[in-house]
Amino acid sequence: MPRHDKRMSLAQHFRELRKRLFIAAIGVVVGMVIGFVISQPVVDLMAEPIRQVAVAHGDNYAALNFDTVTSGFDLRMRIAFAIGLLVSAPVWLWQLWAFIMPGLTRKEIRYTIGFLASAIPLFAAGLYVGWLVMPHMVEIMAIFVPSGKGIAQFYNYSTYYDFVFKLLLVVGVSFITPVFLVALNLAGIMSGRTILRGWRVAILIIAVFAAAATPAADVTSMLLLGGILCILYFAAAFLSMLFDRRKRKRNPVEPLA
Repeated sequence: MPRHDKRMSLAQHFRELRKRLFIAAIGVVVGMVIGFVISQPVVDLMAEPIRQVAVAHGDNYAALNFDTVTSGFDLRMRIAFAIGLLVSAPVWLWQLWAFIMPGLTRKEIRYTIGFLASAIPLFAAGLYVGWLVMPHMVEIMAIFVPSGKGIAQFYNYSTYYDFVFKLLLVVGVSFITPVFLVALNLAGIMSGRTILRGWRVAILIIAVFAAAATPAADVTSMLLLGGILCILYFAAAFLSMLFDRRKRKRNPVEPLA
């Protein structure tokens, strides 16, 4: 394996990067093939809240609408790409890691491994919580559609997919925010006490985010999302304070940020 040190020329760096990107792209393509194969069950799961709305209001009241000839293929390709990125994550993350690792110090390598080991399961947990919240949002928002003859709720496939994808992504990313706080602490930018002192502002931001990410009428989902984020925030603060305590023992004179 070529090493990215001073002995490598710029052209060698570019060749190494091209090789890594090619392998990562192959991994994504293979993941997309898998995603395309299992796209039908995924569509069924996504459409389940719409079926529940239809059951509550009548069989012809709600449906996932495909309004063009290529709509079905387009939706399957979108799902395949999203699943492909997730399934191939070990491949392209390793290629990224293998490219930058030779330029990192041993301490930076240890921190990076710790960051990924914490961020990946938290992101997965965020996706799961977002998936639990999503059906309640669809069903509750359907209540506000006016009732009467000639009125039905048709969900455009593209808009509906964007809604589900963005919701999962936002909730997933929000779950790894505490990891960034700990990373700032380890970098010496912010102390654990500083993080903890901002708890009022943090709770306000979390409450606003949870309210914006969930329907106003779905108080249960809002409290679930907000409560989990609050726990993660305080966990990050106390973990940072433990790291600060270890720093003080090693360097009693060194001030903390």
